[in-house]
Amino acid sequence: MVKLAKIISTFFGLGLFPLAPGTLASLAMVVLYKYYLHRLSWPLYLFLVLVIFLVGVYFSTVYARSLNLKDPGKVVIDEVAGQLLAVFLLRPDWLILGLGFILFRFLDIIKPMGVKKLETLPGGWGIMADDLASGLVVNLLLQLFILVFGL
Repeated sequence: MVKLAKIISTFFGLGLFPLAPGTLASLAMVVLYKYYLHRLSWPLYLFLVLVIFLVGVYFSTVYARSLNLKDPGKVVIDEVAGQLLAVFLLRPDWLILGLGFILFRFLDIIKPMGVKKLETLPGGWGIMADDLASGLVVNLLLQLFILVFGL
């Protein structure tokens, strides 16, 4: 079970990359969104994010416990779910997606507006929830920016 947890939690090994594995996982999601995922219907897309979130909660709990760490840097399934939420319903345009990527990574690192408190949730819930919250904030900011400035 730990081996499967490692595969899922590291998003098929991306989390094992020695430099900025969370950034790499986020970038991979932007590219997947640009070329494929934006075509999914919104209910199916949200279902995918929900499944990734719930699977991430379970397997990141198992993997983190096996490493005896609260939130290992190798676990990037949280960035996958958060970045997917950050770009939800955005036009697959490099400018917009680039902004979504940069904003998500920034907010994921600084964890503003009480997002940091979500890390205190037990196990995988804490690993996953803060990134999903950051993704939601980024998406709302970008949707508002697009609406106001007509991008």
